[in-house]
Amino acid sequence: MKRHILGLAGASALAIGLQTGAALAQDCSVNVGTLYPTSVDWGRPIAETALWVGEMINEAGGVDGCDVNMILRDDQNDGRVGVDAARALVDIDQVQLLIGTVSSGITIPILTSVTAPAGVMQMSCCSSSTRLTEIAASGEARGLWFRTFATADVQAAVAAMLARDAGIESITVVYKNDDWGQDIGRMAAAAFEAVGIEVHASIALNDAQPSYRAEATQALRDQPGALYLALYPTEGISFVREWLGLGGTSVMIGANSLRSDDFRTTVGLANLGDFVGTDTSSPRVPSAEAFVDAYAAHFGSAPSGPGLSNSFDAAAIALLAYHAAGRDATGAEIAAQVPRVTDPDGEAIPATVEGFARAMAVLSEGGSVSYQGATGAVTFDANGNVSAPAVSWVFDDSGMAEQRYISLEEVSGFMASIN
Repeated sequence: MKRHILGLAGASALAIGLQTGAALAQDCSVNVGTLYPTSVDWGRPIAETALWVGEMINEAGGVDGCDVNMILRDDQNDGRVGVDAARALVDIDQVQLLIGTVSSGITIPILTSVTAPAGVMQMSCCSSSTRLTEIAASGEARGLWFRTFATADVQAAVAAMLARDAGIESITVVYKNDDWGQDIGRMAAAAFEAVGIEVHASIALNDAQPSYRAEATQALRDQPGALYLALYPTEGISFVREWLGLGGTSVMIGANSLRSDDFRTTVGLANLGDFVGTDTSSPRVPSAEAFVDAYAAHFGSAPSGPGLSNSFDAAAIALLAYHAAGRDATGAEIAAQVPRVTDPDGEAIPATVEGFARAMAVLSEGGSVSYQGATGAVTFDANGNVSAPAVSWVFDDSGMAEQRYISLEEVSGFMASIN
């Protein structure tokens, strides 16, 4: 089975005809755009997972009997590159469905300036900014927007829960100066204050600075008992090394964006013994456990890193909705079929080749299904959002390890108590 991970920028792309099983006999195809930061270490597995779903859908019979061409582009985790790549997928490749991307700071301009104006459905695995909820609620997204990752307020609240339970009395918030970082940084500061933790400062980091020594010095000024880090690995590595070099505390709480082997190895495990991270999680249900087993069988190791289960479900739901809408469907017609794929009263469908084939049959007959995927039985609210449990995690000799599972009921109850 082939792997298709490319570093693609500008107008470069590859139309991937995933020819397996039943799809070999097909003589028609549909183009599907996939947009991920494949040139960074944590982005490649997210993209690989989405492409794997395309293989499975083709093996199950394809979208309305047509082969799925997953056209992959690399956004390089850069807003300008991402928007240009999305425009190419929509204008040149004529896609009606875009699966991606990760960073909210890239997703937002793509949604508002490319996909929604063009009538293309967009399904993200990982963008968590609450600004996307506002865009959907305002009608600007035109009902074309969905995401399988919970909004940033979940991680912000869990960070406050962990800090409170650890007895932290003061903290400084350091965040990436983009839509995502501003959003989660603001909510985290409010959550810390709501549980009685003093927030000394909130400090923004801009991309590609040669040094973050000035910001680290500013953060150290009030001698906080801990740091909260809403950063990506590139600036996270630079800032934390400056911070530790100045004698700052090793007690740190980080968002899931730092769930990276590059961050772990470059900062050094010896410096991360007091680091704890947050992330959303799949519920402890059989379908989530089945995904872990299937992933390990396919890729040779268990899923590790952010967004993998969310990427699987985003691609599966989107492609099943495309099948329900038909091979010549518009983005709006595909989006209109998402409720039939995620209907709590529909036939329960496992996330396997056989399950996809059964789902396609039910959908083709006019029925509905309840997709049971890597993150459980997915359902969306009116703004394309999902709810999710959470976990805390730590770095160890093997990479990253779960520390604590926090159920959806516990997350919801804690969020209600601080709001």
